[in-house]
Amino acid sequence: DSVLDVVRKEAESCDCLQGFQITHSLGGGTGSGMGTLLISKIREEYPDRIMCTYSVCPSPKVSDTVVEPYNATLSVHQLVENADEVMCLDNEALYDICFRTLKLTTPTYGDLNHLVCAAMSGITTCLRFPGQLNSDLRKLAVNLIPFPRLHFFMIGFAPLTSRGSQQYRALTVPELTQQQFDAKNMMCAADPRHGRYLTAACMFRGRMSTKEVDEQMLNVQNKNSSYFVEWIPNNIKASVCDIPPKGLK
Repeated sequence: DSVLDVVRKEAESCDCLQGFQITHSLGGGTGSGMGTLLISKIREEYPDRIMCTYSVCPSPKVSDTVVEPYNATLSVHQLVENADEVMCLDNEALYDICFRTLKLTTPTYGDLNHLVCAAMSGITTCLRFPGQLNSDLRKLAVNLIPFPRLHFFMIGFAPLTSRGSQQYRALTVPELTQQQFDAKNMMCAADPRHGRYLTAACMFRGRMSTKEVDEQMLNVQNKNSSYFVEWIPNNIKASVCDIPPKGLK
């Protein structure tokens, strides 16, 4: 009740409430139990607002409790029923990014959280900053979800940079697009080459030509047509925000 009171106060102070973002882990008792209870309670009170969760799924290589699979199995049902968008993350993929791409020898939870924060910030960037092709949580849901229960997404992020480091080389739109779809840039340990994309959304930040972005989206679909289902044509949604992330151009 005290948590919901805080949520109500925050919601009342909003001019135009878009929805809620909840971060939780599916492996622990609090994240899976309290997290999904909170989601269902907020859903009851605000049925027409978007519910977006960032859910850390258990992975066999990075597991610290025996009951992680049970907690996750029991809470996925709640996410299917009550969430509109579920961004799947897992520690195995985040550690892999830290070791392989960022070359960190001893990554901390701070480093993992930095990656998740960058992704969260990118998803809501069009709500906060001006852009040429705007997007928001509702547009994302409309364009990404072919069937109501299929709302579990993988996040690919580019360019990957570690905390406090600067990106010195300017990346082109084709390079960013190629990195986004690369398995090494995925924040959950599933290889997209072993399946097919139903839909995808690409969000770009910084000064760039929307024409070039659209050309790249068509290019990706034409080149990798076997990885996209043929019964959803033009299934990549693109958005462009003019303000680049902190430390990048």
